[in-house]
Amino acid sequence: MNATILVLCSDAVIRSVITDTLEARGYVVLGAANLGTAVDRLREYKPDLLIIRPYIDNMAGLDDERLLYRDSLHAIEVFPKPFTAAELLAKVSEILERRA
Repeated sequence: MNATILVLCSDAVIRSVITDTLEARGYVVLGAANLGTAVDRLREYKPDLLIIRPYIDNMAGLDDERLLYRDSLHAIEVFPKPFTAAELLAKVSEILERRA
């Protein structure tokens, strides 16, 4: 069975590109434009992975020293932008394989 991935991103274009990329690889993708919809989908579908594109004020898209705390977080990985479709697919595959 293919993994189910929930993509939470308020930007419709970016959400669509991520969704299309993942679906082309065979993943089942659930899109959510806001937190309320994401919570509803989490309750209903129990996805294998949640991808969130947060808006962080005053933070560049590239890696930033403020992201150094990420190692102390459990079950959270920071994937800095910009990234290619191939990099996204490789990271998703890596995470899902590790958790299998």
